[in-house]
Amino acid sequence: MTAKHSEAFIEQALVKVYSRGERTIKSVADDLNVNYHTVKNWMKNSSTGKPRASATKEKRPQDWTAAEQLMALQETHGLSGESLQAWCRERGLFAHHLTSWKVAFCAGNKLPASGAGEVRTLKDENGKLKRELVRKDRALAEAAALLILQKKFRALWEEEDK
Repeated sequence: MTAKHSEAFIEQALVKVYSRGERTIKSVADDLNVNYHTVKNWMKNSSTGKPRASATKEKRPQDWTAAEQLMALQETHGLSGESLQAWCRERGLFAHHLTSWKVAFCAGNKLPASGAGEVRTLKDENGKLKRELVRKDRALAEAAALLILQKKFRALWEEEDK
């Protein structure tokens, strides 16, 4: 006796399989309570394949570049209410993201998404400078200790000569 699965179930199962990450297909099939070979057969027979799963993945608002944010602001400039919400849903955004981007552009502030590489570079440089400062501090302490020992050594030799 064969179990018949609806097209919607098969489609959702394939989305789960293609977006499984580190998990195996067998573990996803076990979670769905479906035979492993059935899932493999669905994968083989699916005409869309893996790209469809990545199409369902939306871009996070912080992943948008400054140019993309500006284009989004231009596209939504005349929209309001229901049409604005529909536009946002299509792209996985909320209206408050557009508002914050507009405020940032108007204020002339750099957007965090566009300056992430620069921030990383500055952090690396800061760490390097801190390590160099610690190294020089230790070298200075060592030099001071050597000077003190040299003075004490000379003082001892002068006392013995007398």
